[in-house]
Amino acid sequence: MLGKNQTIDTEFLLLGFQNLHNFKILLFTMFLVTYIMTLSSNLLIITLVSTSHQLHSPMYFFLAHLSVTDILLTMVIVPNMLRLIWGEGGTMSVAGCVSQFHLFAFSEASESLLLTVMSYDRYLAICHPLRYTTIMNFKLCLQLVIWSWLLGLAVTIILILPISQLQFCGPNVIDHFFCDFAPLVKNSCSDISFIVIEVFVLTFPVDVLPFVFIIVTYVCICLTILRIPSTTGRQKAFSTCSSHLTVVGTFYGTLIIIYVIPSRGHTFNINKVLSLLYTVVTPFFNPIIYSLRNQEIKTALRRKFHYSTVFWHERRGR
Repeated sequence: MLGKNQTIDTEFLLLGFQNLHNFKILLFTMFLVTYIMTLSSNLLIITLVSTSHQLHSPMYFFLAHLSVTDILLTMVIVPNMLRLIWGEGGTMSVAGCVSQFHLFAFSEASESLLLTVMSYDRYLAICHPLRYTTIMNFKLCLQLVIWSWLLGLAVTIILILPISQLQFCGPNVIDHFFCDFAPLVKNSCSDISFIVIEVFVLTFPVDVLPFVFIIVTYVCICLTILRIPSTTGRQKAFSTCSSHLTVVGTFYGTLIIIYVIPSRGHTFNINKVLSLLYTVVTPFFNPIIYSLRNQEIKTALRRKFHYSTVFWHERRGR
């Protein structure tokens, strides 16, 4: 129930990064360049996987979908963040704020599930190499990807429906650069106890269980690698999953620090920095990590560059 002096807010004031006026142009330029490079590198991964025959394998099929989640996350967060940096804050409608959180949660949930699928793929490839091609066929790959997207979408819809019914009556200020869950519901004058419980329950199928599954699979992978007699064989086996393990560590590490570890010692500024890690930095570094650590991607990239160069010279020679 609203009090007599309470009015329902129709928009929020997002503060973004305060007290950084002297660094506004530097921050704007840095994040703009990062945004362009993130979109370009992830689109390049998708293009290479789609057009290069040597990359038509389950691991790269999953990697292409991981790049899609990174593009979605980047496009949801960064353009509005650039607007807030340039304007030193800005407003967003309640509907726009809820929509941004929905798309953000959807991309994060889908990425978590895709990382889980990728760990299962690495588990089969290393622990059951003789049965790998039989089990991980195209039909199963397609089913795993579809279920990752659908489950991520279903969970976020279940979450967003009660959030969209909340009434916001002030203060209408969000001290963040995007509409995350905690600062969003903090502005509500409705009872949020059910939503808090719902969030706690929904984190299990999209965050907790996938994280536990990944740990279990990598324990099995490590035990299998240690049983390989040759050092070269162990190094080759570990190199096939080191990129994925690096991405998993960055992704879940920041999520655990922000959402699992008690936040009484966290200031909003610390949370903003940590949030930058998985909303801006991780999508930027994911394709770089996979490209630098993967010889097949580097080979496919060199071939595409070579063919493009030859085609360009032939056209100029006509």
